[in-house]
Amino acid sequence: MKTATLGPAERAQALAAMAERELDVLVVGAGVVGAGTALDAATRGLSTGLVEARDWASGTSSRSSKLIHGGLRYLEMLDFALVREALKERGLLLEKLAPHLVKPVAFLYPLQHKGWERLYAGSGVALYDAMSVSSGHGRGLPTHRHLSRRRAMRVAPCLKKDALVGALQYYDAQMDDARYVATLVRTAATYGAQVASRARVVGFLREGERVVGARVRDEEAGGEYEIRAKQVVNATGVWTDDTQALIAERGQFHVRASKGIHLVVPKDRIHSSTGLILRTEKSVLFVIPWGRHWIVGTTDTDWDLDKAHPAASSADIDYVLEHVNAVLRTPLTRDDVQGVYAGLRPLLAGESDATSKLSREHTVAHPVPGMVVVAGGKYTTYRVMAKDAVDEAVHGLDQRVAECVTEDVPLLGAEGYHALWNARARIAARTGLHVVRVEHLLNRYGTLTEELLELIAADPGLGEPLTGAEDYLRAEVVYAASHEGARHLDDVMTRRTRISIETFDRGTRSARECAELMAPVLGWDKDRVEREVEHYEKRVEAERESQRQPDDLTADAARLGAPDILPI
Repeated sequence: MKTATLGPAERAQALAAMAERELDVLVVGAGVVGAGTALDAATRGLSTGLVEARDWASGTSSRSSKLIHGGLRYLEMLDFALVREALKERGLLLEKLAPHLVKPVAFLYPLQHKGWERLYAGSGVALYDAMSVSSGHGRGLPTHRHLSRRRAMRVAPCLKKDALVGALQYYDAQMDDARYVATLVRTAATYGAQVASRARVVGFLREGERVVGARVRDEEAGGEYEIRAKQVVNATGVWTDDTQALIAERGQFHVRASKGIHLVVPKDRIHSSTGLILRTEKSVLFVIPWGRHWIVGTTDTDWDLDKAHPAASSADIDYVLEHVNAVLRTPLTRDDVQGVYAGLRPLLAGESDATSKLSREHTVAHPVPGMVVVAGGKYTTYRVMAKDAVDEAVHGLDQRVAECVTEDVPLLGAEGYHALWNARARIAARTGLHVVRVEHLLNRYGTLTEELLELIAADPGLGEPLTGAEDYLRAEVVYAASHEGARHLDDVMTRRTRISIETFDRGTRSARECAELMAPVLGWDKDRVEREVEHYEKRVEAERESQRQPDDLTADAARLGAPDILPI
């Protein structure tokens, strides 16, 4: 089977193909749930389209805590079904579906009370491990262990001595959320889905009460397409209510947005060989290993301002620093923060619930004939949400449709990954790249690494690191534009790579080099390169300004000082 390539020509062809004949299923929204829905539908043999108003995963699905986890704290809420489901999915992703993208990660939970807390928390973590194993997909992770204070301090010397009396260590998993979605979209396209980013739904086609498709505006080249489909799936996350409003239907549930912010700090600022999970008065705070960095977060506050660019305020940053510094021997300061990002969780809402109490369950509904809505849920359980959405859509199709098979469909790059990993020293010797570079590529692209190595073989200069972002090779920028659907500089800096949060300059030193690498692939002239760089620099400055503001309202206003880029 030939791997799909998502370059400019393929995008234009996909839009034309979607408008040419009626689809079985049109999915609106290419976050993790929408991309997963497109893969599910395509692998059942349904003609499938996927459109996204901006870039893949440009909303919630690129701004999470980067964790694939069962949700240990949901055990405390006695939500056993959600935890069991999530643990099964975690195991599937680690073992079969995406071992190149999803990796084990250890967490230390400091105990602050002698006796009862070790029994209480230990029982919860033991149940967590037992549920993982009983799912049939949890044997790949080590089980938890109890640590004395002395042993915990050896594992995490960064902790204050009086911050714990002992600790528990347990395992979950992590991934690069935006890279995962980009891979998911390419996998769906490989199985026959027509996919297009920067293609915004501006209205729905109706025949009486029935939705029979969507009007889609090409945000890149201009013009509108009428895409007809037997079933439309609304998978727009925090935009669910806005999308439903296009058919004057609020639907059977309401989606509220909860803002979570994360800080990115260099690895040497926190001396630990393990991640940390800390209790706060409202929720939990994670300190998560992230390559040569740590991700520290998150918050959980109501958000009803701009959904496209949620802003982290100075108060948000102070909140996270205050809570993590409560246990750190050497406190973090504002100067230690390399990157900041804010994301919105889509929560199924009542009218007055606190966001930290709202449901992480998902719901699927058929509010009008021809349209399915899927909302809520957790990143980890996206595959189950996608299955439920397609199952619901199938009820409206006048044909026999196969059952879901995505439990047995590895993502692109997964097949043969372990064999290539074992051969990484040989690959390094063959290509002249350092073995650390080969490992970096394998853990981002899996067996698709061979495609990047071909680019480097054709142009050895692409095997050099990017100026100002030495963790990434120049080939990765070209590949993002030619194979992964990146249309703008921001797509590469923020989602195909993580340069925007992993460097103190937020990627401004690398921006021009990246734009010039993308230019030949996307047909940009010098003026367009200048506009892309200027827009990115303005975006960075607007984000920095928002992070100096005292509250959400002023932070939002500052962030909106840099509007979205449009090609013309």
